[in-house]
Amino acid sequence: MSTAVAPSRPGQVLADLLPASRVRDVALVLGGAALTGLAAQLSVPVPGSPVPVTGQTFAALLVGTTLGAGRGFLSLALYALAGIAGVPWFAGATSGGSAPSFGYILGMILASTVVGALARRGADRSVWRTAGAMLLGEAIIYAVGVPYLALATGMSASAAFAAGLTPFLIGDALKAALAMGLLPTTWKFVNR
Repeated sequence: MSTAVAPSRPGQVLADLLPASRVRDVALVLGGAALTGLAAQLSVPVPGSPVPVTGQTFAALLVGTTLGAGRGFLSLALYALAGIAGVPWFAGATSGGSAPSFGYILGMILASTVVGALARRGADRSVWRTAGAMLLGEAIIYAVGVPYLALATGMSASAAFAAGLTPFLIGDALKAALAMGLLPTTWKFVNR
């Protein structure tokens, strides 16, 4: 029995290299949700902000990029719905949909879908294209999360930016750099 990975074709994401089946897709969706939940537990409070620094955004973008738009969307939607239903896998082992940071989770659903669609077009196969996809994904998360934070807390727009965007920019640049190395390297390995 061979365990070799099939060579890639245009229009594929990394998950497509595994033998196709419904069981594979279900396992990938469940695994993507679980990975995001585990990464959310890497949580560091930010003084003056109700939003912690987590590994959650990196996981959400990685899930979208490796699974593609459809499975990425389903993984992050499952993550959000299970968390609302009481699974304690949001940042800090919390659950529910009433946290001021819940808008970021909604943004992750959209971002995962967008970066997954871009990955199908090869955005994860070179360093600079991966950087662009990751930065776009991060921008989408903030575009939903920061206004939600402002509405949920009654903060002004400038206060929401100061509490929900500015403290995270350096960390997000580091996450993008990690993806810039990880994804294209994985494709090079697969295409050998």
